[in-house]
Amino acid sequence: MIFKGKVWKFGDNIDTDAIIPARYLTTFDPQELAAHCMEDADPDFVKKMKSGDIILGGENFGCGSSREHAPIAIKAAGISCVVAKSFARIFYRNAFNMGLPIFESRELANAIQEGETIVVDSTRGIITVSNKTFSINPIPPFMEKLIADGGLMKHISRK
Repeated sequence: MIFKGKVWKFGDNIDTDAIIPARYLTTFDPQELAAHCMEDADPDFVKKMKSGDIILGGENFGCGSSREHAPIAIKAAGISCVVAKSFARIFYRNAFNMGLPIFESRELANAIQEGETIVVDSTRGIITVSNKTFSINPIPPFMEKLIADGGLMKHISRK
């Protein structure tokens, strides 16, 4: 899987309330959630970003509550993947369960600026920006299939 997009940078400890504020948790409609993605971290985020763009986070991205709404909102907004220095454990699990590809890179966040375009090659385990390459853990083939199917529940229903 290869993802190419413009980077939107966020700092450390971006919690699920910043990703999708609790006031919108009355719905599971992906498009409604997408309309408010990252609203409390950057009120204009969904107006500025384009489908295929990439979120770059700092430490502990997705901390806070265990809601599935957060990766649903990110994915439905059109973000192709999220790269962060580290992820909260429950967000990591929910992201894959919802079919949102995520990758850890401790070096990338400090090496690039918001707005740069990066290429994430999940099979080869590399991220490329300009002439620089950063290593990431490749996604195992069974998890790539899970993501391609749209998440855990859709993957199970296909079997």
